[in-house]
Amino acid sequence: MTPLKLEQDFATAVLDADAAVPGGLAGKSLASLTRRFGVYRNNVYASLIEVLQGRFPVTARLVGDEFFRAMARLYVEQAPPCSPVLLHYGAGFPEFVASFAPAEGVPYLADMAALEWARSAAYHAADAVPMPLEALAPAVEHAAHVRLLLHPSLHLVSSAYPIVTIFELHGQETEPAPVKLEGGGEDALILRPLMEVEVRRVPKGAVPFIRALQGGRPILDAHLGALAEAPEFDLAATLAGLMTSGAIVGVSIGRENA
Repeated sequence: MTPLKLEQDFATAVLDADAAVPGGLAGKSLASLTRRFGVYRNNVYASLIEVLQGRFPVTARLVGDEFFRAMARLYVEQAPPCSPVLLHYGAGFPEFVASFAPAEGVPYLADMAALEWARSAAYHAADAVPMPLEALAPAVEHAAHVRLLLHPSLHLVSSAYPIVTIFELHGQETEPAPVKLEGGGEDALILRPLMEVEVRRVPKGAVPFIRALQGGRPILDAHLGALAEAPEFDLAATLAGLMTSGAIVGVSIGRENA
């Protein structure tokens, strides 16, 4: 057996609880080898589950340790890491949670996982210096042709549930308050303007507006698109929120090339 084939068989078997010990390994006996390989396999599973639990702590708190670890184990089996660098491991976990039938009783769980993944991505995003407020005010006067460059850490999560409120209630190591869903949905802006990642609520219509800005659209175009989706969209409040949060890192003024 070639070293490459041994590595491939080993990697496959270590994340398949039903797989036999891969060939090419040496041991005193098959029973001893099976036991030792089982210990190694369990350690790998435990390590990857710990990575997920550290990356999705509020998601874990919402369902409890036992439920989360069982769910995370299934995710590890279905989506093992494709790189030894675990910085980006768990990107598909929110989608997995959304399709995980036993979690249907916690309908906002997948959105919480999406919010927490956005927090992780924001934490590891590139640095950028927010523009000072005094530099932004004159540019906004030319809204028809102004394009705003937004912080690379900025992420958005929309939810039919009060996801920011739930995050705030369960984000601390205190006894969480009961979740109340009567308040309707919330949209979250996740941002790391300086050192700390922040989670903020944004008003209705802000998500399509901000996404349009991220796509390079001028403020006026983005405003019209937001109004089409949410007639109550408040441009002034949304721009003020972007300014004060440190989300804007650059401005360009000029017409699009024909």
